Amino acid sequence: MNPVERVFRSAGVTGWLHAVDIDGGREVGLRADEPVVLASVFKVPLLLELHRQAERGLLDLTERVGVPAADRTGGGTGLAAMLDDATLSLRDLAYLMMAVSDNTAADVLLARVGREAVNTLLDGFGLTATRVVQDCREMLTSLWVDTGVADQSDVTQACTDPEVVARLRALDPAWGNRSTPREMTRLLAVIWRDEAAGAASCAAIRRLMALQVWPHRLASGFPFDDVAVSGKTGTLPTLRNEVGVVEYPDGGRYAVAVFTRSLSTAQNQPRADAAIGAAARMAIDQLRTHI
Repeated sequence: MNPVERVFRSAGVTGWLHAVDIDGGREVGLRADEPVVLASVFKVPLLLELHRQAERGLLDLTERVGVPAADRTGGGTGLAAMLDDATLSLRDLAYLMMAVSDNTAADVLLARVGREAVNTLLDGFGLTATRVVQDCREMLTSLWVDTGVADQSDVTQACTDPEVVARLRALDPAWGNRSTPREMTRLLAVIWRDEAAGAASCAAIRRLMALQVWPHRLASGFPFDDVAVSGKTGTLPTLRNEVGVVEYPDGGRYAVAVFTRSLSTAQNQPRADAAIGAAARMAIDQLRTHI
């Protein structure tokens, strides 16, 4: 059995993975070209399009935007957890979107740059399997509708029922925001090589991805002070994802994308979280044995 597959099976998940040496081109994959649900990973191409529009003068990243308390997308982090009206710059909304996966911030930014613009960007890089077709509010509303519960606050508990999970459209890559592991590592690689936008914009994107606060998935596989991990997670019922770049002190840079679906419907999935880091470490170790 493929050793990466063994990591996934031992954690009770189905996994999809692709890892690539950003500068050398060597790669490791497992179901790397199969479609997967992005969940909040869609915020990476959204962030890139935001910066590209700023470069073209279509928007100013320092522009301040009002975000009223009465009209926020759920998610439990960032603005959704705040009680008062807020005014933030576009670039600070981008920080919240990436650092704590703020869904409200993402929806404000997606409405500003436009879904068609994000998909046109993706087409320009040949990432035709990657589509952004909905915002966070639409994705979360679909969960509410599909669970059939009367109160939106009951959605999380309802999603622990296997019969409910089986009918969630949000878990179908043909329905919502989607990609493949290989396409996500290609996107990360062009950002890290300053080919996705201007050098300053790519550096700003890398900075935000390095500020993500979650250490329990990709970063858990690289517990070293001299190894830097920059990433973006994505989470939906039974789904745990992360894409990112791992950078070693010898200059090695590796883009990796890991997507998992658990057999368990439990809300907390520590084994799946840990499997993301373990599988990524195993894949990158394979790439580094040929340095």
